[in-house]
Amino acid sequence: MSIGRGQATVVTELDMISKVGSAFKKTGAPVVLVPLGRGVHAGHIALVRAAKAIRGAVVVVAITSEDEDDLNALRTESVDVIWQYTDDKLWPKGQHLHLAAKQEALEPADELSDALTRNLALIGALAPSDVVVGEKDYELLIALNQAIRDFHIQVRLQGVPTVRMPDGLALSLRNMDVEESARDKASTLSAALTAGAHAAEAGAEQVLKVVNTVLDAAGIEPEYVELRGLDLGPAPEIGDARLLVAANIGGVRLTDNVGLPLGIGFRNIEAHAEGADNALGTL
Repeated sequence: MSIGRGQATVVTELDMISKVGSAFKKTGAPVVLVPLGRGVHAGHIALVRAAKAIRGAVVVVAITSEDEDDLNALRTESVDVIWQYTDDKLWPKGQHLHLAAKQEALEPADELSDALTRNLALIGALAPSDVVVGEKDYELLIALNQAIRDFHIQVRLQGVPTVRMPDGLALSLRNMDVEESARDKASTLSAALTAGAHAAEAGAEQVLKVVNTVLDAAGIEPEYVELRGLDLGPAPEIGDARLLVAANIGGVRLTDNVGLPLGIGFRNIEAHAEGADNALGTL
């Protein structure tokens, strides 16, 4: 099989994708994996473009979809390889192991385990130099980063900020499933997170209070509202943190998250950074 740059060559066989990764790595080119599932939307295209921005990169998009519109969207982006896979082809002798993240899961543990295991299998088959994953699935991003570190996998993981619609709703397949009548309510999730993030200067208690107040006003009972550290451990009193929420809206379980400078506030970030630099200079 001849694979030309930018031609979106479709590969379906496991042994062939391994040869693709090996062949391009021998040329010295970075091989960048963009692991997707079903469907392609603007959030996925942002991941593809982030991958293409890596100088000299060979972009391999792994996808389960056979929809021609999805394939055409990737062709329009001039990716190098479209890896159409199924679980049967990814594990031709059957799947025998599931990996689980060590930290207490916010998302359903089985779903997180499935996604983590699948992503690591894709990485193992292709052996890329880089992997590009969206921050929309933040818990998966952190679990994948931990697995790469713990198993000494030689790959760079790059997170891409969540792409949002004009009303703030994060672009995801689940959000696209929300009926029009429930969209205003769904957009309240991002509004609540934004309000909470802007209360960061006042500390964790105030952040959570603001988020819950906004959700309550919209008649949303969240499954969880969590303020964590960047690694999803306990949130620091002062420093970068992650605010996460999940709720069932219109019969669809939605999740979202944002970063925030806890105990500092956005307006004080520059001053805080200068203070940190000055402190380092006195050591």
